[in-house]
Amino acid sequence: MPSHLRVADVDAAPAPALACDAPMTDKVDFTKALDAYRAPRGAFRVVEVPELRYLMVDGRGDPNTAPAFVGAIEALYPVAYRLKFASKRELGRDYVVPPLEGLWWSESMDAFTTARDKSRWEWTLMILVPDWIDPELIARAIAAAGEKRPPARLGDVRVDALSEGTCLQSLHVGSFDDEGGVLERLHREATETRGMRLAGKHHEIYLSDFRRVTPERQRTILRQPVTP
Repeated sequence: MPSHLRVADVDAAPAPALACDAPMTDKVDFTKALDAYRAPRGAFRVVEVPELRYLMVDGRGDPNTAPAFVGAIEALYPVAYRLKFASKRELGRDYVVPPLEGLWWSESMDAFTTARDKSRWEWTLMILVPDWIDPELIARAIAAAGEKRPPARLGDVRVDALSEGTCLQSLHVGSFDDEGGVLERLHREATETRGMRLAGKHHEIYLSDFRRVTPERQRTILRQPVTP
């Protein structure tokens, strides 16, 4: 949803994870292993998203100017990488660090589709946590992230489950500022064509490495929970 994400300022390399039945010697990449990370370009697909756990940081305001937004990214990734390394070292289970994801909402959805008034946006940035990782390991990863130059928003990192259920989603290729038309079509597809109603917060999954990909080549899954 932001016009750009300043991930270049953060030591991070997006790419997803969660639990699966792969052998413990394999490195799991959940963008390939989970159906919830599959979305067509130029069309909308119905998916059933299971309950998933995330590292989360909340905020509000324009993601391009709000210091809290970059602060959230700077807090999430050190914890996510420490979890990955601890999982490989202590549990023998390796995985690709998941991509950044975001929930976005506002009192009026036209703040996203037509007015694009980013000052009215509220958001939760997230990184997926594999279900084999227990709360004690997460707590130790958060503590370790604060040992040297702790991120300013490290204390805002929380772990929570997200249950989205039935969703419509599509792959958007291009700038975040070009999402408005896709979102309008997604909402019409849900409400007019499929007879559904919107039932949750707009969800974005950032598949691209923003340090290396130009805006016109950015790949973002746009997801909308729905209900009959």
